[in-house]
Amino acid sequence: MAYRTVLVGTDGSASSFRAVSAAAALASATGATLVLACAYLPMRESERAAAADLLGRLAYKVSGATPAEDALRAARGHAVAAGAGDVVLAAEQGEAVDVLVSLAGRHRADLLVVGNRGLNTLAGRLLGSVPSEVTHRAPCDVLIVRTTDGGR
Repeated sequence: MAYRTVLVGTDGSASSFRAVSAAAALASATGATLVLACAYLPMRESERAAAADLLGRLAYKVSGATPAEDALRAARGHAVAAGAGDVVLAAEQGEAVDVLVSLAGRHRADLLVVGNRGLNTLAGRLLGSVPSEVTHRAPCDVLIVRTTDGGR
């Protein structure tokens, strides 16, 4: 099966960029479009006010979708370096799993790629992790990329 659209989630962390690079290499090898996705949650008003006081004119950098868009721009650099040609950026408000599943459906993704971060933690085992939840809810194939050492 050839993948036409590969969607990968990123939060701007180094481990998520490893998943981006793996997804980009796969998209490059199959000629697929790569969709880089980042979920974000709105700031509480108290957090927004504190950021505005602290950052002044630069407060916009931590409010709304700006941090997600910054993460996506950085992820695009990793994706291009790994060979991706057709790259689409998607920042969306909501919980990570909900956003990834929704975007996979809207973009008709054939493959959703996530990192394994959260699978080996106690909180992940008790509360559920993004990779675990995505495998249950995704409308397409899911690839979990080893982005952490898992205690090895």
